[in-house]
Amino acid sequence: MGRTRGSPLQTIGPFSLRLLFLGGVRTVTGSMHVLEMKGHRLLLECGLFQGHRKESILRNRILPFPFDVNMIDSAVLSHAHIDHAGNFPTLSKKGFSGNIFSTPATRDLSSIMLMDSAYIQAADAEYINKHELYDPDFGPVDPIYDEQDVLKAMSQFVSVDYHRDFDVAPNVQCRFMEAGHVLGSAVVQLDVKTDSGKTRIAFTGDLGRMNMPLMRNPETPVMPNYLIIESTYGDRDHEPISSMKGQLARVVNETFARRGKVIIPSFSLERTQLLVFTLNQLFLEKAIPELPVYVDSPLSVRLTDIFKLYPQVLDEQVRDIIAQGKDPFAFTNLRYITEVEESMALNGREDPMIIISASGMCEGGRIVHHLRNNMENPNNTILIIGYMAKHTLGRRIVERRRRVRVFGVERDLNARVEVINSFSAHADRGELIQFVERCGKQLKGIFIVHGDEDQSLALAGHLKTQGFEGVVVPMPKQFIELE
Repeated sequence: MGRTRGSPLQTIGPFSLRLLFLGGVRTVTGSMHVLEMKGHRLLLECGLFQGHRKESILRNRILPFPFDVNMIDSAVLSHAHIDHAGNFPTLSKKGFSGNIFSTPATRDLSSIMLMDSAYIQAADAEYINKHELYDPDFGPVDPIYDEQDVLKAMSQFVSVDYHRDFDVAPNVQCRFMEAGHVLGSAVVQLDVKTDSGKTRIAFTGDLGRMNMPLMRNPETPVMPNYLIIESTYGDRDHEPISSMKGQLARVVNETFARRGKVIIPSFSLERTQLLVFTLNQLFLEKAIPELPVYVDSPLSVRLTDIFKLYPQVLDEQVRDIIAQGKDPFAFTNLRYITEVEESMALNGREDPMIIISASGMCEGGRIVHHLRNNMENPNNTILIIGYMAKHTLGRRIVERRRRVRVFGVERDLNARVEVINSFSAHADRGELIQFVERCGKQLKGIFIVHGDEDQSLALAGHLKTQGFEGVVVPMPKQFIELE
């Protein structure tokens, strides 16, 4: 198991079933894997590589798909995050015409996320060309895809509810189970008919946490033979979820006492909604002062509206609030900002406030402006509540660099930097190990993906220590024969 040879999708010798790991291996973003079965191919996700703007442009543009897209029968998407869904418009642009299967909520969220991504592609291309950051051998760049490509990709989506069996390719049946990561996220369970019988493959996508506010608990696939599992936090344990509210209240109260602002970079999908929900609870409990809260992210506003359409896939507490006719994502001193003028007006204010803005890794969006305008004031706090990839502004802030470059200018990082890991929507080391244990010792292969190399390798070591066999951290473009 684990041979790598030639072009990944060339047929090499007889086989019934094999996996090809094409992206999101030994790194966190760019998730893309292929299940190949005797002339048929199922794509598991098609994500964008995310990181620093220039690196992302080059990785997503110059590295072509390592296969002819016409060789792919259909695709499955676990959830709507761009590192899992963001390259589907490129796939369609290059000629892919098959179905893209997802849950209904993932379909609706993807339509918004991908349109926003197309806008970012255009803005990034303009920035690269204006500053002549392109490779001179290739010349100025065009956007990776545009809105028309997004519309084409969205026309290929087929939505299926949780717990329904459906055919995704010849001799392959699929079922979506709750992943508990974000709205609509799914653990993908695949049953493949092979020469030797039935083989069950489970793919976690991104795995959520038990008892996380807003989300339902992750479900476990039934007796899989093979498991593809994420490892974002394969060697780290989060603070308890129960500490979330107390930690947030402490940061807000300490910053308010200094008459400062709390600046929170936040992913637009799930993290922003969780923050708003938690702040609302703190206000109701009078655990924090009645200071204004601004969600300065047009994308977050649109995504929050989708949450309200799917109460049935949120947790019981949120369902009860909605059943009472209340909005869990609104309160008196909360304001959602969409207009640029309103966003800019915050720069001139000196009163205490909380600003929640995207992008989550601080590589673009309005959060960069808020960081530039507030990071040099020691009374302010930059609160980090999510994963920050290597080589991003967010990672440099987490590392508490004395000076960081923002919009090409070195600036002093005088603001207090706080990190709260209990907000993470990713399972930690202990939760990942428990999930694998629930899957069972009948597993013949465990393939660890979606993690920085040190995290993936560490999780592999932990699982081997627990007695699991066939644990592999694949290399990029590696194929592994299963049957």
